[in-house]
Amino acid sequence: MLLALDLALILEKLVLIVIVVMASLVIAMYVTFAERKVAAILQDRRGPNRAGPFGILQPVADGLKLFFKEEIIPEFSSKFLFILGPSMAMLTAIMTGAVVPWGDHIDFFGRTVSLQIADVNVGILYVFGVVSMGVYGIMIGSWASNNKYSLLGGLRAASQIISYELAMGISLIALLMVTGTLSLKEMVLQQQQGWWNFCYQPLGFLIFLICAFAECNRTPFDLPEAENELIGGYHTEYSSMKLGFYLFSEYINMFVSSVIMSTLFFGGYDLIPFYDESAWGLSANWMAIIGLGALMAKVVFFLFLFMWVRWTIPRFRYDQLMNLGWRILIPLALVNMLVTGAVILLKQNNWHF
Repeated sequence: MLLALDLALILEKLVLIVIVVMASLVIAMYVTFAERKVAAILQDRRGPNRAGPFGILQPVADGLKLFFKEEIIPEFSSKFLFILGPSMAMLTAIMTGAVVPWGDHIDFFGRTVSLQIADVNVGILYVFGVVSMGVYGIMIGSWASNNKYSLLGGLRAASQIISYELAMGISLIALLMVTGTLSLKEMVLQQQQGWWNFCYQPLGFLIFLICAFAECNRTPFDLPEAENELIGGYHTEYSSMKLGFYLFSEYINMFVSSVIMSTLFFGGYDLIPFYDESAWGLSANWMAIIGLGALMAKVVFFLFLFMWVRWTIPRFRYDQLMNLGWRILIPLALVNMLVTGAVILLKQNNWHF
């Protein structure tokens, strides 16, 4: 017997997928504009201000420029892999948003529509699985370029991401011990009933934040594309929209990392901790809009932090980068996990040894 298909549910999810993907692309496009404006403010200059009012059409001009630039594929490159690399980087960046709860729910034509594409009970494992695949896009592209500088950038990216994913994963183990769930939706619901997880895991958040900078290849962890050493790193041989895919994937990863940090540690779409916003008596649709606005406000803060750090702190040497990951962050994450486990056991034992 064939399973009955809920066509309305399929349509809901398809529409939500399109909205999330298109919103991620538009936000990533204008984050590039915001970064140039923030850099200009920090360096006491104007930034882009010619294309459109206040320069707001500059991202459109940059996109058109990339789209119409000459498409070059090196003669001695592996052409299929050369195309696959940026495609994988872009795909994995977009896929992460599938398990993010963007809000509670809305009522639409008599149906309750959840503002989450897939509420899987192992959501955080899905995020880690997809994010860890992103390095393949960099590695494949760098190797297929048949350029030693690109290959060195790819090797740096692989070793950097492996190193910092360990610390990031261990820092999350302590958080999972506190929440007792792998579902991002459940984590948000728990934080609505009490304090945000940052209050319970400040050290875990700090480790996760530093590792997020490394995962996104952002300054001071941008060694894979250090132009003074590798003339552009893993995307040295790329041009036109293939280069655009690599650049866009970095900004989408910034956006998704900000969303994940907001969800895990700062209540996601929860506006105020220890306060039930439903007491306002607003409809579910208005509450969903307010929740989405709260989440986006937290995301904007983290995006600004990414930019602020980039234009303030110089990049590490490569040995300093690896030393920070293996000798400082991983031991700190292990200590945080052990202390969290000890506190949980003491609490279960009524604070008696």
